[in-house]
Amino acid sequence: MFLHRLALAAALCLTAAWSHAAGFSFIEVPADKDGPALRGAVWTPCETAPGEIAFGLIAISAARDCPIAGTKLPLVLMSHGSGGSFLGHHDTAAALADAGFVVAAINHPNDNFQDLERRGHLSTLAARPVDMRRLTDHMLGAWPAREKLAADQVGFFGFSRGGFTGLVATGAVPDFRLGLRFCTPTSKIPFCGQIQRQELPAPPVRDARIKAAVIVDPLSFFDAEGLNQVAVPVQLWASARGGDGVTPDDVEAIRRNLPVPPDWHVAANAGHFAFLAPCAPAMAKALPEICNDGAGFDRSAFHADFNARVLAFFRQHLTSKP
Repeated sequence: MFLHRLALAAALCLTAAWSHAAGFSFIEVPADKDGPALRGAVWTPCETAPGEIAFGLIAISAARDCPIAGTKLPLVLMSHGSGGSFLGHHDTAAALADAGFVVAAINHPNDNFQDLERRGHLSTLAARPVDMRRLTDHMLGAWPAREKLAADQVGFFGFSRGGFTGLVATGAVPDFRLGLRFCTPTSKIPFCGQIQRQELPAPPVRDARIKAAVIVDPLSFFDAEGLNQVAVPVQLWASARGGDGVTPDDVEAIRRNLPVPPDWHVAANAGHFAFLAPCAPAMAKALPEICNDGAGFDRSAFHADFNARVLAFFRQHLTSKP
């Protein structure tokens, strides 16, 4: 988790230029009774030539606040991993936007690179699906360009803890007591003590507006019973080597226990962080633990295939376009 935080913090300074043209704008979901303000970004289809947009030390290739091309556009919600940020999968977001999707991503409060106040707490895990429901409410009900969206074509992309988030949002019921397998007698993970004291939050409820989900190397608090209510098509990805609390066996168990067999993929020779956007050279030098993959694994080539498969899945299940 700590390395993931460092990787995404560095990404804010050293992210490579995006490989796809897309519109880009910041977004803020106002605070309400269900949680604090949510801040992130929206990627949109754009016909304007991209330029370089600098945010501090970041330089991305996109068109800032570009007029949105098209109507009845499918919406994909994006949820990052622990200590991550809305930029963690910027290449995937841009690829989807370039193909006619709107992608909305936020920083999860108390569990992002700037704010780790309650990382590892059960309440933070339980709040994540609520964050995404609030983001969906905002995009469909208050976002200035909401008339451009197809409200019946909402998808979800989640990585790691974001994969947990996506499974819950599509109907899975977590059993937080299963988290004890992550704990040792000397563990300082907050949820270990919370589980032992039976301080278990109520499970969040499904968001029926989500029609399809790409779940990537998810953290699992699920048994077979907890997964049997997932009622949407799922594309499920596993890394061959796992990491950050995610194991190949756990992801395989999710595959086996989903009520409908998912579109299943294993990233051969990949560790958990291979699903993050490819690193710029400076970031790779500064954070080799995050950016350097196994011998023979080409992250850029993998992401070209990964993004194409994610796009094909959402086209099939959200738009019915070939």
